[in-house]
Amino acid sequence: MKLSNALSIILISNRKSIINTIAILAVSGTVVELLAGIWDATSHLMLEPDLFWTIQHVAVYTGVGMITCSAILGSIILIFNPQNISNKKGLKFLIIGTLLQITAGYADSIFHEVYGVDGLVTISHLILETGLLLSALGGFLLLSSTKSSPKIILQLAILSVLLSSTWIGFNFMLLFASVSLCLPIYEVFSSGCAVL
Repeated sequence: MKLSNALSIILISNRKSIINTIAILAVSGTVVELLAGIWDATSHLMLEPDLFWTIQHVAVYTGVGMITCSAILGSIILIFNPQNISNKKGLKFLIIGTLLQITAGYADSIFHEVYGVDGLVTISHLILETGLLLSALGGFLLLSSTKSSPKIILQLAILSVLLSSTWIGFNFMLLFASVSLCLPIYEVFSSGCAVL
C-alpha cells in the first residue's frame, strides 16, 4: 500500500478529530499571539529595550508556531483528501494567514536588525496582524463547522476574531490619521508613532 493511500485512509477515518485539533490549535495560537502582543505593547509602555529576540516576541512567535502547526495539518488534509472536506474555506484562511505571518515575522526580524527598535505601525506588523486575523477567522470557521467543539473554545475563537480585527483596525487608524491620533497617545506607543 502506498504511503499516500495509507495517509488518505487515516485522514478519512479521523477527519473530524483532526479538524477539531487543527481548529483548537489555531484558536489557541491566536490567543497566545494576542496576549503576547499586549505584553509587547506593555513593555513599550515600560520603556524596555525593543529587540527582536525579547521574551515578548518569542511569545508572539510561539503563537505563530502553533498556528503554523495547524496550517501544516490542514495542508496535509487538503492535499490528500480534498474531495470530502466541507470546510475548505476555513483551512484556506488558516493557511494564507499562516503564510502572511511567517513572511511578516521574517520581515520583522530584518526590520529589527536594520533599525533596532520598531514601532507599533510598520509594514511587517500590519502584515502579521492581517495574517493573525485570517488565521483567527479560519480557526473560527473550522470550529463552527464541527458541532462537537467545546463551547469555551468557540467563545475564544469569536473573541480572537474580534480582538484581532480591533487590533488591526486600531493600527490602520494610526496609519491613516497619524498626526491627529499619534500625538495624544505618543507616551503609550512612543516608538510606534516615531516610525510613522
